[in-house]
Amino acid sequence: MSSRPDLRVDDEVGFIRFYRSISSNKDDNNNNNGNNNDTIRIFDRGDWYSAHGTEAEFIARTVYKTTSVLRNLGRSETGGLPSVTMSVTVFRNFLREALFRLNKRVEIWTATGRGGGTGSWKLAKQASPGNLQDVEEELGSVGALSLDAAAPIILAVKISAKAGEARAVGVCFADASVRELGVSEFLDNDVYSNFESLVIQLGVKECLVQMDGGRKDVELAKIRAIADSCGIAVSERAAGDFGVRDIEQDLTRLLRDERSAGTLPQTELKLAMGAAAALIKYLGVMSDATNFGQYQLYQHDLSQFMKLDASALRALNLMPGPRDGSKSMSLFGLLNHCKTPVGSRLLAQWLKQPLMDRAEIEKRQQLVEAVVVDTELRQTMQEEHLRSIPDLYRLAKRFQRKQATLEDVVRVYQVAIRLPGIVASLENVMDEQYQTPLEQEYTSKLRGHSDSLAKLEEMVETTVDLDALENHEFIIKPEFDESLRIIRKKLDKLRHDMNVEHRRVGRDLDQEVEKKLFMENHRVHGWCFRLTRNEAGCIRNKREYQECSTQKNGVYFTTSTMQALRREHDQLSSNYNRTQTGLVSEVVNVAASYCPVLEQLAGVLAHLDVIVSFAHAAVHAPTPYVRPKIHPRGTGNTILKEARHPCMEMQDDISFITNDVSLIRDESSFLIITGPNMGGKSTYIRQIGVIALMAQTGCFVPCSEAELTIFDCILARVGASDSQLKGVSTFMAEMLETSNILKSATSESLIIIDELGRGTSTYDGFGLAWAISEHIVTEIRCFGLFATHFHELTALADRYPKSAKNLHVVAFIGDGTDDHKDEKDAKRNQVTLLYRVEPGICDQSFGIHVAELVRFPEKVVNMARQKADELEDFTSAGAQGEDSAMSLDKYSQEEVEEGSALLKAMLLKWKAKIESSGKDLTVEEKRQIMRDLVKSDPKLQANKVFQGIKAL
Repeated sequence: MSSRPDLRVDDEVGFIRFYRSISSNKDDNNNNNGNNNDTIRIFDRGDWYSAHGTEAEFIARTVYKTTSVLRNLGRSETGGLPSVTMSVTVFRNFLREALFRLNKRVEIWTATGRGGGTGSWKLAKQASPGNLQDVEEELGSVGALSLDAAAPIILAVKISAKAGEARAVGVCFADASVRELGVSEFLDNDVYSNFESLVIQLGVKECLVQMDGGRKDVELAKIRAIADSCGIAVSERAAGDFGVRDIEQDLTRLLRDERSAGTLPQTELKLAMGAAAALIKYLGVMSDATNFGQYQLYQHDLSQFMKLDASALRALNLMPGPRDGSKSMSLFGLLNHCKTPVGSRLLAQWLKQPLMDRAEIEKRQQLVEAVVVDTELRQTMQEEHLRSIPDLYRLAKRFQRKQATLEDVVRVYQVAIRLPGIVASLENVMDEQYQTPLEQEYTSKLRGHSDSLAKLEEMVETTVDLDALENHEFIIKPEFDESLRIIRKKLDKLRHDMNVEHRRVGRDLDQEVEKKLFMENHRVHGWCFRLTRNEAGCIRNKREYQECSTQKNGVYFTTSTMQALRREHDQLSSNYNRTQTGLVSEVVNVAASYCPVLEQLAGVLAHLDVIVSFAHAAVHAPTPYVRPKIHPRGTGNTILKEARHPCMEMQDDISFITNDVSLIRDESSFLIITGPNMGGKSTYIRQIGVIALMAQTGCFVPCSEAELTIFDCILARVGASDSQLKGVSTFMAEMLETSNILKSATSESLIIIDELGRGTSTYDGFGLAWAISEHIVTEIRCFGLFATHFHELTALADRYPKSAKNLHVVAFIGDGTDDHKDEKDAKRNQVTLLYRVEPGICDQSFGIHVAELVRFPEKVVNMARQKADELEDFTSAGAQGEDSAMSLDKYSQEEVEEGSALLKAMLLKWKAKIESSGKDLTVEEKRQIMRDLVKSDPKLQANKVFQGIKAL
């Protein structure tokens, strides 16, 4: 932290007065907008930044992890202003943290005069999690790729909820990097599960909602709660912002479509249009004339993609979390071998939008298979072509916003000249079955885009000095203008003189030119020399050579002759740039007309990048993935052979145990999995969800064979997450998630429940678990998986043998020997978890064995065993007392009388045998005599009353 800048403010009193005036305005706005002081104000002071007041304290704790960095502006006795400073690097890191992790809004203020006093500051830039346009330069290339690689989508929502009616929801959303507005309008249930699915499908970062005007609006509170659970920043806007009075006029100006916006079908969606009005106002797009005639409006169909809830997103580890160390801990990290920024963003979108159309899924599968089979195509695309493609969407946006330079034109040119090579690689695929799909999806489109960019290539080759690119110079060819030609001639003469000086220094220092002594155009020092660190000793103590700096790659130095040549070179280069400004502007304007082609090309290359990435993941997995067979929607079963969890198998030191999965309609549609903690129940049920999602994105799956039905949604209930931090108990969170499942699921859904009912009493918990499971089996009738420690739940399979099926994870107790002295000794032997899933029931719990594994104190373990045995005996006795009284009601009078007589006769025989033995028998020997008598009496065994008593 030694690089932290000193706090220097010329007019401290004036700045404090100004700061407090805008602070009171901010507080008023926050009270009106309900933003809860989520805005951080930063002051740009040239080459450093400052923050003040409560924001300074927040930054001190967040960035520096200590309040000792705070300094006071003004005199403490008159109430000084706590302040903190940040270097440019620290500020940029904080900006990413604030926007991407903390869901804060950021304002950047710049000085308009000297001194930093009252009235000398203006608000220059504003940013929020869904609107990064103003700060893209500060965020750098990682801006849109931070955390989960998704584009920053911002969404406005307007709802209409009348008592006793379904809720109507209208939304409008946008990605500021692509000039498109999406709208959607749909009916929803009382837990807004469709809205939750939509924000997950889109990867929303910020949500605009209407203020509730001081009254507690229950429906708006539900929308906020969903945004909160999905990690979305909420911005409250005035109700007037959602008015539709000017929306048609605004859209007519913004859209590329030359027709009046009123003629478009989307404008009939009145709630969505209200949301569009709020979003357009919030983004301020009408105040920037470069936006006019540039936007497209489209309607998003919610039913086109599989729905996911927030719990499923977490359960399936879809996107990387803040604490994920390894890349392969999330499905996105595992599958992301994309070489382009646009590819990474599209992959994130695909994972949140699994397809529902079988034909579209198989189309993607065919493309993945083509790249899997053709190793040369895969490697060429990854290692040669795709890695050199820049972010074309953001490049197009620079042209649209008139921020592009000659360097940007050259980058477009470099993409254009690479296209024929990509086309040739695709055309070289020899297998006929793959030629047609590749031609339709990529080759013909890329050929067309290459032809469209031919004129741009020609213009760049004619006007831009491509030879100067080697020195990272982006200039117009000197032949284009006489004054440019004269300056170029002088520059060439200077370069010749520099080369002469380079060779002279090499001879003087006895260093080989271009092997150990280099001449470079350094970004700070300009033209100078560099020696490797090992050779740098030769310039020490020689007054002729002045060291500039020492860096990792060597020591930079110069001579007086070189300094003079550099100064003259810089002066001439500046003149050259000034003279060529008009020509550069013309070239940039011509290149800007190709923006629509660039955006379309970005879409094709992103698609290709994701398909190649899928193929790479399939081939390079520990065991290669296979292409799954997809059944038409609503038909077929899900049968997976030797299934694996794709993320788990990638972890070091893990030899993954594969398991088969059979979800068969009218046979085993609901699987109940029992077994010990850490035995693999959670992994088993989650891997099925992950494989289903991968299959519906068109990706290959980690199995030896796979066939799957198409699921309309994956609904999950796993873990308590961080609900306690938000004042929601574990059990309440569990019930809310389960309620959402029961209201959202259809017969085509996949439900994953990992433990349920543990947050309340055992009896209530089991009752709920049974009722919920029975409802899924009898009413919803969809595929489901339930991992549980309630062994009593396994009786569901007896009641519904055509739906429910019991599985258990295998655990073995023992130390490898069979000569245990008694049952208690056996209990104390080690538990071995085999991670294998087999049919049947796990008839005991292993909680105390797990406690032993993590080295609980022996005294605690023994007490646990004692209390568990007592409870088991107490429960058994209680159950027997209750059931024996009730069980006789199930049988006829004749059956009861016959059973009593047979039982009495057997007991009399047993008593006689014991007495006639003539010795003291142990308890076990007495039990054995009884077992033998029962076995020898088939009539007793067949009696229903006796069977009922035996079952207790």
